[in-house]
This record gives sequence, structure tokens and C-alpha cells, in this order.
Amino acid sequence: MGTVIVTYKIFPEDIVENFDPIKTQIQNNLPKTAEISGYGQEPVAFGLIALLVQIRFPEEESGLVDQLEQTLSSIKGISQVQTMMVRRSSR
Repeated sequence: MGTVIVTYKIFPEDIVENFDPIKTQIQNNLPKTAEISGYGQEPVAFGLIALLVQIRFPEEESGLVDQLEQTLSSIKGISQVQTMMVRRSSR
């Protein structure tokens, strides 16, 4: 079976210099079948930077995209989460 790769755009509650605490919280809140494929950053406005997170999980697990978005939104320090891209990979 393939996997699904989802890119989330995560907006912090305030201007953040170091995303390491948020990255740790994201890792701690992932389902056991999910793994982080990578991180990125995107400038938004006036010094605010959004964190981009790519998460991979098995495609046979339905409902994880929305469930994970809600889980990430509940993490302290995160104000908003947007699902940016969902794609399937055969690897």
C-alpha cells in the first residue's frame, strides 16, 4: 500500500524565533503510524513566520488528515493550522 503525505501550515500564537518547542509538541502528538517527513518555514507578515510540516501516514487510515489538523490546533503555542497539500506516494 501507499502512503499519504500531508503538508500543514502552522501559525504560532506570536512571533517565534525558535520552533523547536512546537516541533517537539507536534512529534509527541502524532499517531503511532504517522511520521514527520520534513519541516520548512514561510514568512507571513511583519516578522510572523509559519511553520510548514510534512507528515506521512498509511493511506488505509481514513480521517487522519482532519483529525491531525484538530490535534495540532490544540497544541499550546499554535493559533491556527491549515492543510495545504495532500498527496499520495507509492513509496
